Amino acid sequence: MVMEKEFRNDMVFGVHPVLELLRSGKEVEKVYVQSGVRTMEMTEIANHCRSHGIPVQYVPLEKLNRLTRKNHQGVVAFHCPIEYQALERVIPMVYEQGRDPFVLLLDRVTDVRNFGAIARTAFAAGVDAIVIPDHGSALINGDAMKTSAGALSLINVCRVANLKDAIDFLQASGLQVAGFTEKAKEPLWNADLHGPLCVVMGSEEDGIAPALLKRLDKHLMIPMPGDIDSLNVSVATGVVCFEVVRQRLQ
Repeated sequence: MVMEKEFRNDMVFGVHPVLELLRSGKEVEKVYVQSGVRTMEMTEIANHCRSHGIPVQYVPLEKLNRLTRKNHQGVVAFHCPIEYQALERVIPMVYEQGRDPFVLLLDRVTDVRNFGAIARTAFAAGVDAIVIPDHGSALINGDAMKTSAGALSLINVCRVANLKDAIDFLQASGLQVAGFTEKAKEPLWNADLHGPLCVVMGSEEDGIAPALLKRLDKHLMIPMPGDIDSLNVSVATGVVCFEVVRQRLQ
């Protein structure tokens, strides 16, 4: 159960406070609206979210009551502690600096501590950007920031409406896109990971979505002699990222 104290630094609740947050122009991570509540203010909140690409989710009253015990008036928003970057700006910037882009794309990684640990690893490995979907991804909240040990404030995080479109853009920009799944046949160690690269890691529950797998240039796996099917996604990301580092340093 998610309790209020976990989000006290980044949660805003109540109709007018949420409207003020939205109008302020600050980054908003997500807005939860009570299902079935139709007022002029709620319509304004929903319209603002849609026009600014802010994820809005309609949920039962019980969900909001689990987020806070205070008078939320049917709406709770999470203020994002970082500023999202545009993927279309990051990739050309890296090329202009004379470097091969190294991008990490996360498909539905929802655990905030996993996400924070991944960000810390990615920053240490020299990843230029982390790409996440605007729906079905971990909230970037205090727990994620703490677990990342500050890395989330330093690395580019790009939130996109559609991961398939993001992959298409990266491939058109000259990046090889490699996904990691236990169903693949080619071991990580045998793959050439030099040059512009995007690494795709899947969700904790079911890995990379089939629709994304079809778009990838390579399907790779991490060899595991032990009697286990898969690694925690943050651990697997660390293994992959530092294999890229090893190859780039050779």
